[in-house]
Amino acid sequence: MPRILLNLPTILTVVALGMLLSCRGGSSSGDSSHETVNDETSRLSRFPYDADYPVTDSRVLNPTAYITSQCYTKTTDENDNVHNPCYSCHTTGKEPNYVIDSDLQTAYRLPGPALVNPWSNLFLDRSNQVDALSDQEILDYVRTSNYIAEDGSLILADLLHHLPANWDLHGDGQWNGYIPDSYFDFDAEGFDRDPSGGYTGWRAFAYYPFLGTFWPTNGSTDDVLIRLGAEFRENDQGVFDLRIYKINLAIVEALIKQHDIPIDVVNEQLLGVDLDKDGVLASADHITYDWAPAEGRNISFVGRARELQNKGQVTPAAGLFPMGSEFLHSVRYIDPLPDGSIAMAARMKELRYARKVTEYPYYVLEQAAQQEVRERVLDPDAIRQVSGDIEKGMFTQGWRYQGFIEDRNGDLRPQTKEESLFCMGCHSGIGATTDTVFSFSRKFGDTSDTLAGWSHWSQQGLTGVADPQRPDGVSEYAHYLVQNGAGDEFRANEEVLSRFFDADGKLRQDALDRLKGDISYLLYPSRERAMLLNKAYRVIVAEQSFVGGRDAHVAPLSGVHQQLEQNVSTGVTAVDGVNAILD
Repeated sequence: MPRILLNLPTILTVVALGMLLSCRGGSSSGDSSHETVNDETSRLSRFPYDADYPVTDSRVLNPTAYITSQCYTKTTDENDNVHNPCYSCHTTGKEPNYVIDSDLQTAYRLPGPALVNPWSNLFLDRSNQVDALSDQEILDYVRTSNYIAEDGSLILADLLHHLPANWDLHGDGQWNGYIPDSYFDFDAEGFDRDPSGGYTGWRAFAYYPFLGTFWPTNGSTDDVLIRLGAEFRENDQGVFDLRIYKINLAIVEALIKQHDIPIDVVNEQLLGVDLDKDGVLASADHITYDWAPAEGRNISFVGRARELQNKGQVTPAAGLFPMGSEFLHSVRYIDPLPDGSIAMAARMKELRYARKVTEYPYYVLEQAAQQEVRERVLDPDAIRQVSGDIEKGMFTQGWRYQGFIEDRNGDLRPQTKEESLFCMGCHSGIGATTDTVFSFSRKFGDTSDTLAGWSHWSQQGLTGVADPQRPDGVSEYAHYLVQNGAGDEFRANEEVLSRFFDADGKLRQDALDRLKGDISYLLYPSRERAMLLNKAYRVIVAEQSFVGGRDAHVAPLSGVHQQLEQNVSTGVTAVDGVNAILD
């Protein structure tokens, strides 16, 4: 019986357990002798699921739900060519992410209970169900908001204030978790406004979508909003000050990206801080990143956060977000527009929320990463135990992650404990993240109109955006196509394959030339594909079969293993160890 990793009453162990939640190991080349082909009935019965059980039910039918479906990808194709989509997540972390898991590109290291692929939806044929949905039916569905009511109120917030009985985790009649408070109504600078015109504190930012699964061509559109704690939004008198907030957001961006960040020109004398570090309090048009406290070089916040920093109550740290930082991430359907482009649909598939509730110093994070390596050696079959619940979220590395997902009617509901566990593998213990977060280090950094940085996708899309450069100078999305030989981990996106590869599997130079100046050519699906993916996901929602996976597809996938053996080589020999925090 596999050993269960239990939380121990020490900071180090708590953090280490969060770090241990990574999907343990890329993909395996394997050979056909390792496959176990089950019929549809046996696959569906592996984890019996009652779609109507209360969201407060603490059952976890799939104890390794933190291991993503992409980790079962076949890295060797039918012609014995080896592909490496694993590098995008499993790489050398950038300090203070001390995780170095690039070895997972070369070998498959799942715990024993996960060796049989639990994501049964990958192997189902959805053709009949998809064909039963008309184009008009799915368009009407995705264009109807399940978040904002016709009167402008927030549907989910109203429900949480009037808690349904089967959402009441503690029987106290109250929801103790996050209650949505963003209206997704953004001004020209990306700030969210409430119906009265006031600031909610949320600010949208444009970013380079993470590789593979997160591209719209693979099933979903999404956006990300950030909000800092109240002390970062207020002046010395404790009053909301937009100028103060914008500067503190820029300082956080400098700390996360660990380089200078441009800002609108400000008078440093009014702030009492030398933002550009030129030795005088004058005007500044950028935040200078120069942080080495051991050498007497630090970065100062402004406003009330500066006062708290001087008292030791706020501590800036490179690569880490300050306490109280929040992220809001909506995952949505694709809205195909008449002109052939796409937009974010009004309907949300999921609403994901994160809040930083605990700060850990560098040495604790480093020890946790080292502990993770020791645990892998001690017991490779250990199942990860994650603390948390559906209201307050799941805890990892100082963050609490919580989510809402569609019910069978398309309304948002809290995720069950198992559905929340699904989110945890990607947000802890892998080399690709920055303080568990993917998006902010990938934020557009230019202040030009093309890459404004602070804007929502409803205001600015990806058309005309150039392929970003990795820290090693390589074009990021073109590199993914070279490494993976496809536009998704499962090698199932035929549209990308036909658009970028010839009959011999070689990249088309004309397509790469177009990608160089316009990433939407790769990332955006055609209208036909968008409609199919919308319908396929709607089928999963109607079934409430999230326990079998959330990947939208119509035909069964052949590029994914149904069963694996531990420590089988992926066939990958050239490890990519670059953490693509983009400039």
